[in-house]
This record gives sequence, C-alpha cells and structure tokens, in this order.
Amino acid sequence: MSDTQHSFGKNGLTATVSAHGAELTSLRTASGQDLLWNAGPAWERHSPVLFPIVGKPPENTTLNGQPVTLKQHGFARDMTFRWLERTESGCVLELEDTPETQTLFPAAFRLHLIYRMEETGLHVGYVLTNPSEDTTLHASLGAHPAFMWPLKPDAGRAGHRLTFEKAETAQIRRISPDGLLPEGVPSPLTDRVLPLADTLFEADAIIMLDAHSKAVDFTGPDGSGLRVRWDGFKDLGIWTKPGAGFLCIEPWYGYATPVGFAGDFSEKPGLLHLQPGESWEAFWSVEPI
Repeated sequence: MSDTQHSFGKNGLTATVSAHGAELTSLRTASGQDLLWNAGPAWERHSPVLFPIVGKPPENTTLNGQPVTLKQHGFARDMTFRWLERTESGCVLELEDTPETQTLFPAAFRLHLIYRMEETGLHVGYVLTNPSEDTTLHASLGAHPAFMWPLKPDAGRAGHRLTFEKAETAQIRRISPDGLLPEGVPSPLTDRVLPLADTLFEADAIIMLDAHSKAVDFTGPDGSGLRVRWDGFKDLGIWTKPGAGFLCIEPWYGYATPVGFAGDFSEKPGLLHLQPGESWEAFWSVEPI
C-alpha cells in the first residue's frame, strides 16, 4: 500500500486519491473510460481542495491583527494530508494547522476529507472543525473537480449541456483581474439548461451565488453523462479554459473577494464563521447516468 496514494472501488467504478492535497486524481469506469480530467498541460490539477479561501485575498489583508498571505485558493491543495482510514471502498484524510500554515493564515483548524464509493457513484465529504477554545474560525472551502469534456473521447465537444435540478434565473457573476465584479450579468441558462460552448468561458468562470439547485446533470450528445450532487455548499462555479479538455463543476462555500473589498479577512463576504469547537459538514457526489 503506497503512502502517497490510495485506490478503491465498487461496482466497476474505481478512484484514486493522493495524500498530496487530499486530491482525487482518477475516476474510471469498468470499461476504462476516464471521467476525471488527467491534469494535462492546459491545467495541471484534477480536483483540488480550496481552503481556507476561494479566490485570493486583496493585498495587506489581516486576521486577528496578523497578516494573511494566502495564494489563490489557499494552501490545502499543496499540503500533504495524513491518512486516517484506508479501505477497499474509500479513505479518510486529515489536515491540521501547523506553524507553517499559521504564518500564512493565523487560525487553528482541522479538516477531514472523506472519500467513499457508494452503490451508484463516488461520495466526497468534508468536515471542517474549529479546535480553538476562544477564537472564531473564519474561512471558505470549495471543491474543484474537473470532468472530461467531451465526456467520451470520440464525441467531440459540441452537444454537451448542463441541466440543473431547479430553475436558476438569478444573474451570474464574473471575475475581473481585481476580483469578483459587484454587478451581475444575465444568466446564459434557458429554463434549467446551459448548452456548453467555449465562448461561455472567455470571461472566466460562471459564478452562481446562492444557487437553488443541489444537483446538475452533465450530458453529451447521446444523453449519457454524469450527475453531480452537493449539499452544505451554497455557491457554484463552472469553469474551463476555452479549448481545454475539461469542465469544472465546483460547489463552494464562499467566493472570490469582491472588487473594492479592503476590510479584515473576517469581514470578507461569503465566509464560514465557526465558533470554538464548532464543525461544518458538506459533500459532493458524482455518478454515471
């Protein structure tokens, strides 16, 4: 059994998780079809964990009177998690604050990632705990799985779509080089459907704040594809690099720093605020349909 990764499966679906970043690095069907992006040159990640921030903080941000020096999407994706459990059907990993993380983000935390292969697909759970006895934990956490687009190698990129569980009529947000734009723009969805095209992402990600849906179907021209579900997360990002071979469906709690925000990190919009001893849980799952 490797110290660096763990593979598991059930009912013909297999997954591999890396200790580095607690990142899902492979999801494959019994026929050998890859459902997860292969971390090719267009984007060298598969499914990073975004913590303790989604996006990046403005310059000169402080927390509890100390500087916050986080890179975009935080440090969890680049740290080695500890294995707590490894079985034939899943694994559990843990990351806790260290002197190194305290220099970047002065807060105590404990983060568990729970991977479990269920009867129909993969379940990915998150438990974030504030172990402090006297200080509130202010943080965001997001998932960032990248699925193959086209879903099947011979399908071509045209004819793919997202079909949401509920109508999403609210305006979407976009990100500028300076952060989340304060004003919304009209949603590209028609009813519950978003026909996919590279032109949608020329202005970067599609961001849905307080999305109504907790599930979306990502399907190809023949109607087959993937169903992604989530709960505990309240926002959703959809992203690709135009022309790249992936589509990210990203449930988040939190979002990019709004343009013009210059307050203490604890005041950043969209954060979790966990009291001493409090925990927060969320999950996403994916299954072939």
